[in-house]
Amino acid sequence: MLWEQHCCLPLLPSADIAELARYPFGSYLSVNVGYSPHSTRDSVELIDQFRRDALADGRFRLVETIDDAVDPDPDSIALAFDLEDSGPLGGELDNVKMFYDLGVRSLLPSYNYANAAGCGCLDSVDTGLTGYGRDLIRMLNEVGVFADGSHCSVRTGLDIADTTSVPMIYSHSNFAAVWAHPRNIADDQARACAATGGVIGINGVGIFLGRNKPGERAERIEAMADHIAYGAELVGIEHIGFSSDFSFDGDDFNDEVARNPDIFSAEFTRWGPLRWTPPEDLLGETEVPGLDEVLAERGFSAADRAAVFHGNFARIARQVWRD
Repeated sequence: MLWEQHCCLPLLPSADIAELARYPFGSYLSVNVGYSPHSTRDSVELIDQFRRDALADGRFRLVETIDDAVDPDPDSIALAFDLEDSGPLGGELDNVKMFYDLGVRSLLPSYNYANAAGCGCLDSVDTGLTGYGRDLIRMLNEVGVFADGSHCSVRTGLDIADTTSVPMIYSHSNFAAVWAHPRNIADDQARACAATGGVIGINGVGIFLGRNKPGERAERIEAMADHIAYGAELVGIEHIGFSSDFSFDGDDFNDEVARNPDIFSAEFTRWGPLRWTPPEDLLGETEVPGLDEVLAERGFSAADRAAVFHGNFARIARQVWRD
């Protein structure tokens, strides 16, 4: 049973929804449906296609109520969506409610670089959230969508924490103190997130773990455990979750990174093609020890591991989302 707060199918109508069944039944999955290059129409059409395909497959249930996500069904996988930039809103805050009705349950203001809402983690000048960005956070609170600081700048993340009236999240962000990458968050960001009651989801992307070589599969799991242990010490285990950021379209995504230096800087390419931690490695279904096993060996209790894998994000969903 997993609460996967962010993973990625190809952002195309031809994406194979059946790939998501690589996660175990009883899981909750948040699937990306757009980021900075996408218009409102692009993301709506993609959600419509994913919803149709999921219902036709029969192994998925679309999240409409909080209970759909937080109460695991052993015979299905709960499916919701997320936006990795505010661009797909088209500048219209009322579109937050429209996307919520389509199943979007988390949204981050800016992806890597500044936009109308705020600054990104790759910006050299960090001015934080704009006035529009603060209005966006308030609208997310009102509608019941997680305000997400991943990919945002340090100040933007701190401003989200300052503006929100409910727990915020970093859906898929690791700790810069463990591995110094601009996509990883500073301790002050983590503390501010925890002060809202929020949760930080540790991801399994090689360049954000410092373990991006092809043969470093087991090392990526160990590195995820390093970040979980660091976060538990820094802010408490109740504020740490899991969110692999696994990309089912890895080759296509690496091509997109190479084609778009205006969205992805050299910080995304200097270590070679990105490597991810697939569900099978994470769960220990291959020769690689799974994350649960590694955490148990490090002394994390069964209750702490359950909180990281599901309970912490489920707890704040009950605080943030609306039925």
